[in-house]
Amino acid sequence: MREQRQRLQVLSAGIFSLVLVLGVARFAYTPLLPVMQQQAGLGVAEAGWLAAINYAGYLSGALIASLISDLVLKDKLYRIGLVVAIVCTAIMGMTTDVTIWALSRYFAGLASAAGMLLGTGLILNWLIRHNHRSELGIHFAGIGIGIAGCAAVAALMNSWLDWREQWFVFTAIGCVLLVPALRWLPAPDTSGVTKSGQVLEDKPPSPLFLRLFMASYFCAGFGFVVSATFIVAIINHLPGLSGQGNLVFLAIGIGAIPACFNWDLIARRTGDLNALILAAVLQIVGILMPVLFGGLLASLFGALLFGGTFVGMVSLVLTMAGRYYPTKPAKMMGKMTLSYGVAQIIGPAITGWLATQLGSYNAGLYVAAGVMLVGTALLLLLKLVEKRDLASTARLQAV
Repeated sequence: MREQRQRLQVLSAGIFSLVLVLGVARFAYTPLLPVMQQQAGLGVAEAGWLAAINYAGYLSGALIASLISDLVLKDKLYRIGLVVAIVCTAIMGMTTDVTIWALSRYFAGLASAAGMLLGTGLILNWLIRHNHRSELGIHFAGIGIGIAGCAAVAALMNSWLDWREQWFVFTAIGCVLLVPALRWLPAPDTSGVTKSGQVLEDKPPSPLFLRLFMASYFCAGFGFVVSATFIVAIINHLPGLSGQGNLVFLAIGIGAIPACFNWDLIARRTGDLNALILAAVLQIVGILMPVLFGGLLASLFGALLFGGTFVGMVSLVLTMAGRYYPTKPAKMMGKMTLSYGVAQIIGPAITGWLATQLGSYNAGLYVAAGVMLVGTALLLLLKLVEKRDLASTARLQAV
């Protein structure tokens, strides 16, 4: 009972940290974007660049995570990152200077990487060392809770608080989340064995597998970022859907909350790569539904599909990375996220430019779906590479 209680505390620390660094510090920007455009004079192109800068910070954090092996240092940076997330959120409401906003978004991206990659790596390491199943579905529910909670809070505040006050409310929420996120995650164990005495051993994939895996994850990042950043503005500009953007963003969060746990179960039955392929196909459908069919019902269904797949893909990929490197899971997680992060810089910038040129965000969704289609093809190719690598390993063991 004590072991299970500690497991739940550790997973809860991860959930609260993800709600803080993603829901508050990162994704609060999405539902607050329209009100910032109306009240703070934020332009369409500037909005896209701020999102791109946020992802540049996330990419920088991923690079740092990929270079660090020391668990104690990772733990320190994780805790510093959570505090930085709160400071960056507060700064957004203190100014209308785009340069300061850009700096805030950059450091919020760094903080997001600390919570998402370093925190996830620390939690997966703890689970493996204590002989628990190396799955992160419960932990990654924090992404969906963060998105849904963010959208719900923004919708409640929108009619009676201005844009500055809304950022300050999110700051206060972040301060509450900080306490369990810090307190419930134990200091890392630096020994080379699990609690039962089993030696932890890294089993890295082949170089070709890793390159294709990173390329497919780049495509997933592009497909994710366009909807995640602009969905509220996109829905608000569709015929008959003005003011419904926050509701659709809430649906994304609701779809994401059980997604990781569901995809863990699917992966147990189908294998990780088959689960990723299925998630990618469903995500393409979710991205395109608002523009192909229109109407609130199609938009909500698309949002549920999108929310139910993008978090699942992240969870599956990062869990796979952690299994390849149980002694230092954040290293490969960081490498994978570098690929994902580059896409998240390019995607908003391209979408903002297309929206400025064409007067609509719709083209960005079509581009995102096309890139996701390429990523799905790469995952199918990855299955062949995995089969080849397994056969090669079996031959070597036979010799």
